[in-house]
Amino acid sequence: MRIVSFLPSITELIYELGADDSLFGVTHECTYPPDAKTKPRIINSVFDPEVMSSVEIDKKVSELAREGKDIFIVQEANLREADPDLIIAQGTCAVCSAYKSEVKKALQILNDKPQVEVLDPHTTEDILSSVTMIAKRIGREKEGQKLAESLRNRIDDVESRHHSSRPKVLCVEWVNPFFTAGHWVPQMVDTSGGMNLISEVGERSRRLTTDEIEGADPDIIVMMPCGFDVQRTQNEYSAMVQSNERWKNLRAYKDGKIFAVDANSYFSKPSIRTITGIEILAKIIHPEEFPELNVPPESFRKI
Repeated sequence: MRIVSFLPSITELIYELGADDSLFGVTHECTYPPDAKTKPRIINSVFDPEVMSSVEIDKKVSELAREGKDIFIVQEANLREADPDLIIAQGTCAVCSAYKSEVKKALQILNDKPQVEVLDPHTTEDILSSVTMIAKRIGREKEGQKLAESLRNRIDDVESRHHSSRPKVLCVEWVNPFFTAGHWVPQMVDTSGGMNLISEVGERSRRLTTDEIEGADPDIIVMMPCGFDVQRTQNEYSAMVQSNERWKNLRAYKDGKIFAVDANSYFSKPSIRTITGIEILAKIIHPEEFPELNVPPESFRKI
């Protein structure tokens, strides 16, 4: 089977299942594991978000949407060369990764029409289900079942701890303008022993006002801008705080309980690494209860 992945989390999964020899095309966002960067690139962005601030990215995306222009482009020559039997894509967010419209364009380009699998995960259960479903789809059912069981055991280990309290936690998915962290993130917070604020499990991310943040008055704030790592998040946060005096009145700010996480690796994508994200949140929310839990270096930082 010749597979093309329009979704970074599926690229990660295919590698984890040992099926990367069947992967003949990926997107510009497929950078993990590092070998994924050697695969032919089928999808590119029309702009480079790596050199832009969060407000510049928001303005550019809004401009493209307003003008009816594409955010992503299909590399026709690479797609034809890949000649896929199967394209795996997502239907969760039209901004974060290649979407249904890119699948439609790919099918128009290819003479031999591949099968298409479109995933739309909104919870951690959806993520685990996608592991077993895709594994079966590509002939790696046994490996998929073993992986899903291992991930479930890690979730259960965190969730089974008896927490003395459940601090109020606000996860912020974009810095300027503010956005809530939706989809699977509220469930990740609940699993980790926190009380998630404002957003609900499974609902889409949305704009968030300073009034809402003040009204919620979180004990802990986790900054996780979509696609950003820790250092980039801290840089954006520092610039934002300088121009937002109301932020300094928040309980979490006064108590020094604001954290930056590596959202690109562990929170933004519906990947198997969101389970590591749950463990990171556990270390943030209840550090005294998880002293033995190891998480990747530079996966989070108090700011």
